[in-house]
Amino acid sequence: MTVVPPSRRPVLLVAVLCSLAFLLLAEGKVHHHTWDIEYRYKSPDCFEKLAVTINGEFPGPTIRATQGDTVVVTVNNHLETENTGIHWHGIRQRGSPWADGTVGVTQCPILPGETFTYRFVVDRPGTYFYHAHYGMQRVAGLDGMIVVSVPDSVAEPFAYDEEHTVLLMDWWHKSVYEQAVGLAQDPLVFVGEPQSLLINGRGSFNCGASAALPTLFTAVPGKTYRLRIGSLTSLSALNFEIEGHTMTVVEADGYYVSPVVVKSLFVYSGETYSVLVKADQDPSRSYWAASHVVGRERKTPSAVAVLRYHAGNDPRTPPPTAPPAGPAWNDTAARVEQSRSFVALPGGHVEPPPAKSDRTLLLLNTQNRIGDRVKWAINGVSLKFPATPYLVSMKRGLRGAYDERPPADTETSYIHLGPKA
Repeated sequence: MTVVPPSRRPVLLVAVLCSLAFLLLAEGKVHHHTWDIEYRYKSPDCFEKLAVTINGEFPGPTIRATQGDTVVVTVNNHLETENTGIHWHGIRQRGSPWADGTVGVTQCPILPGETFTYRFVVDRPGTYFYHAHYGMQRVAGLDGMIVVSVPDSVAEPFAYDEEHTVLLMDWWHKSVYEQAVGLAQDPLVFVGEPQSLLINGRGSFNCGASAALPTLFTAVPGKTYRLRIGSLTSLSALNFEIEGHTMTVVEADGYYVSPVVVKSLFVYSGETYSVLVKADQDPSRSYWAASHVVGRERKTPSAVAVLRYHAGNDPRTPPPTAPPAGPAWNDTAARVEQSRSFVALPGGHVEPPPAKSDRTLLLLNTQNRIGDRVKWAINGVSLKFPATPYLVSMKRGLRGAYDERPPADTETSYIHLGPKA
């Protein structure tokens, strides 16, 4: 046994403490959040209705953390008559599948008056978001963005001066109760087209000429801005653009891509992008930012916000031009071309993709009559939640709680139009 002389013991103690501190830093910081989930009256587009809020906010607060950090969110359900649950979209949940938030799959719902704490590590930098995963609460506004930055010692493959989040949504004036009842009854009553599109929780529905225009952000001439754009629409595919400015796409769904310059960005629900915008236009005026419906006949007005420059423009004054009209809603070729232009940044993956696939999955998304109702289905099978969440059943060995039989490993097995539910 080695005996440390008394004169060296303080030095050894300092070294041990420093090592412990280094290990703690290496594991990342812990970010604690406490959220009260409740309904409140909101008028994001000048029409007042009930929205699901987080600590009174709609959309919810942006979670910011650094790669390797731990996020702890304590959710208090104050909805009184509704269960809830929150899914962290894009977070891989390695080692924390219980925190994924998919009610009925990984966890039981959070009952009214109860509390549940989510704890997970954000192991990849990128742009993500969270949203309700119970009933139709996502449509009612329970959502927000997650920004995971790289550590200070890591350089990203592009440079910028500041960053801003851009959350895109569609918005209905009917309550989610009315919508859910219509979708569940026979004959089915569809929700219809949304009344508004929202940019960062703001839209316009008969607001009047005196209503203040929302500001996307205020730019300083010559600076480069990173916009973290995410779509949490429930129905609409969108196109986003900033008048007079191009955007350079550098990230898609948490992965770096080879830079692509676009005039406008097609973005679908569940997708996130980072784009770089250079403030290189005439600083004496402001510019429109707009979100348009594509892929469906355009019956919902586009959402607009304003990019303002510091120099010489009144924040109450709209841009001197008409808002951009956007691309044709049925221009499929442009959407396909843009999707194909995004490729992973060289060197951004450890394993190269295989030259040829060894399996084909054929997924058919349809509306089927199952039982006495019309339901959405994949290959004729509609989701029916089990009495016990799947992950809980597996952990506790409840073998009879769900069907463990895998599908046959053939292409034809994925086309099944039987009335399963």
